[in-house]
This record gives sequence, structure tokens and C-alpha cells, in this order.
Amino acid sequence: MRHTLPIAPQFYVTAPQPCPYLEGRMERKLFTALQGENADKLNDSLSQQGFRRSQNVLYRPSCAECSACLSARISVADFAPSRSQRRTAARNEDLTRRATSPWASEEQYELFRSYLDSRHADGGMADMDVFEFAAMIEETPIRSRVVEYTNEDDKQLIGVSLTDVLSDGLSMVYSFYAPDMPRRSLGTWMILDHIEIAREADLPYVYLGYWVPGSQKMGYKSRFSGLEVYAGGRWQKMDDPERFNADMHPLSTDPIAEQVANIHLPDTRPVR
Repeated sequence: MRHTLPIAPQFYVTAPQPCPYLEGRMERKLFTALQGENADKLNDSLSQQGFRRSQNVLYRPSCAECSACLSARISVADFAPSRSQRRTAARNEDLTRRATSPWASEEQYELFRSYLDSRHADGGMADMDVFEFAAMIEETPIRSRVVEYTNEDDKQLIGVSLTDVLSDGLSMVYSFYAPDMPRRSLGTWMILDHIEIAREADLPYVYLGYWVPGSQKMGYKSRFSGLEVYAGGRWQKMDDPERFNADMHPLSTDPIAEQVANIHLPDTRPVR
């Protein structure tokens, strides 16, 4: 019987677009399709190398003259809540968590629209309709969950996170929440709760997406202890956020061919 070896994933580069984090800069992404029977292994491996998932695509910023976007994760063992984070946890003790299969609902979409209209009305997702929202939630070739948060009084849905389960942690793909409850600090709360979920499951990390030095939108991530960022081809502890800067030197990014050559792919050969 003839055995065919699996074909290595092909990597591509997007056309430059305006960067949502640094004004006047153009954003470019390196990406590959996430599909096939080895999708979980590929997602695990590339997530550990700074990639993120969007539906059935894995991507990583690869801008021509900028390397400011750094993938960030929290080491669960090294995390200790600050006084402010302990107060946030106490204010949300009345919330109930429910983890479900990745299915979209009208209630989720209504909350999503409210969140976008309030926080990101001019963002790239502002025009997303209910069908595109359903695709974002449901089109996943790997092990994903929708984590919902409701309050005990009226069972109102006030927070949602689309979360991937990796071999070494939880990846918070996209989160949104009620924008009219600032005192609850729901964005911070959902990260705190995911740290607890990871601890209960004996998973070492919670992946948060990208952190950009100096970006106000991303500043909240640096307030979590145990934070690590993927920089220089390795994960580094963020003991001092000031140690990392938005490197925008023309030679700060390696050529695409060199980047691809340095990506470590999982071993997908069949076990004999």
C-alpha cells in the first residue's frame, strides 16, 4: 500500500492595509490555512510561535517596516492578581459562567453589535452582519468553546468569549461584553476567569492576542502579572513593559522567506 506524506502548509502575505494600532503605519500579515486532520497540531504549534486564529486561518503580523505587535500570553503559575483585579473579581461574583459548543445566537449578536457600536464603531468589524458573525463563531476546525457570562438576577447575557483549547492553554480568540457596565471591568474579569479555567484544567497559559507597546487600546494586557510576549523568536517575560518598544526601524522585520524558513511545523507523520 502506498502512503502519501501530508503536504506542508503554504504561507501567504496579505496586501498592506492601514494599521488599527499605529496611525500612519501600514499593516501586513503572514497567514496560512487551518484545515485537515492535523489542524489541531498546526494550531498548537503556530500559536506557540506568535500566530493567532481567525476562523480557518492562522496569521501573524509581518509588516515591512514595523515589528510592534507582540503576541502575549499569561503564565498561569506566575500570575498573582493585583489589588484592583481582586476588587474586579469581587464585583463579578454574581456572574454565572457557561461554556458551550461554538454556536452563534441572536442574543450573542445583539450584545456583539452593542459592544462594537460603543467601542469600535470605526473598526474593521463595524459592518459585520449576523451571517458573518455566525461564521466567526462557528467556522472552527479545532476544539473551540463559547464562554458566556450572565448575571444571576435576570439571566442577562453580558459577556462572551470565543475560546480555543490548545495543548498548552486557552486562547481567547475574541471577546465582547456589555459596554454600559464600566464598573464591572468585564474585559478584565473575563481574562481573570479564563486564568481560573486554565488553572482548573492544569493548562499553563492563557493566550491574549497581540500587545503593542504604547497603545492605549492594548494597555490593559500589561497590567496582568505573569505576562509573556513573543519577541525575537522566543517568549520573554514582561517584567517591565518599558523594556519593549514599538520597533519601527526599516530593518526590524526579517524578509518573508526567512520568516517562513524559521517556522517550526508539527510532525504530522503517521505513527507506525
